Amino acid sequence: MEEKEIGIYENILEYISLELSHTLKKIPNKYKKNVEEIRLRYGSPLNIYSNNSDFFVTKDGLLTRNKKDGRLVDKREIIETFQLVSNYSVYAFEEEIKNGFITLRGGHRVGIGGKVLYGPNGIETIRDISSLNMRIAREKIGVSEKLIKYIIDFSHTIYDTLIVSPPQCGKTTILRDLIRILSNGSKDLGGKGMKVGVIDERSELAGMYNGMPQFDIGLRTDVLDGCNKKDGTIMLIRAMSPDIVAMDEIGSINDVDAIHEALKAGVKIIATIHGSTLEDLVSKKSLRMLIEDKIFKRYIFLDNSKGVGTVKDIIEGDSFTSII
Repeated sequence: MEEKEIGIYENILEYISLELSHTLKKIPNKYKKNVEEIRLRYGSPLNIYSNNSDFFVTKDGLLTRNKKDGRLVDKREIIETFQLVSNYSVYAFEEEIKNGFITLRGGHRVGIGGKVLYGPNGIETIRDISSLNMRIAREKIGVSEKLIKYIIDFSHTIYDTLIVSPPQCGKTTILRDLIRILSNGSKDLGGKGMKVGVIDERSELAGMYNGMPQFDIGLRTDVLDGCNKKDGTIMLIRAMSPDIVAMDEIGSINDVDAIHEALKAGVKIIATIHGSTLEDLVSKKSLRMLIEDKIFKRYIFLDNSKGVGTVKDIIEGDSFTSII
């Protein structure tokens, strides 16, 4: 397992300029296997996020918290990395670039910072790239097994469920694994698998690459990649007859409308959102009505107090009381 995790890290170095990749290859293996992000910022030290901490990388591949010792990233290295990420064809990735990221083989995502150019129809592209964030996707099979019993309804379906956590606490990883289990079938469902429709707006859940999911999302799962949640929900309900619609990082009024569309059709929802407490959610105007109307019957709260994906609490959605 450790070799596989190190291999995932080293594979993404293929998309980074030669000099930077040589530096990054030198970091100790105990960090490689846990690296979540590699950040390149023009004129700033090379930066990684690993083991729940961020570090600067020296020219010798050592990790430090002293910015003065970090190896600086220059403009040429940003440009070369962007060329590798876009396979030397920026035009082929124009639609993704408009959304601020490019998805790589393996489901990894590269966030893009730079000059945003607008046109008549909104964002047209990003130029003068100044920073890149390589977010390394790590699939963790089985991490949600302990949660299944809390979201299964007695009628062999699931409760509408919202997974809540701050950034980088594993909510997408947990959701992806729940999709896999619900799609394949589990003993908690009497061995029955369910049809799951995934609206993968940011290409993170399935990690689609040339039409193929890069992660195991189950046998009965259909994916709309790069689609917004409102359009995607309507499309899935009309054409794919899902039992469950899964979506990542809800928050807007349109997302709330999408959830209501699913509920009207009798489809169950499992989703994630940024937050730490129920009070955080109530403070979001767009979500307040979902909470006050008791739409979600289960709230799963995560943090990283015992590592990424730690289950902090599970709340019952009618009484708002803990059930663990």
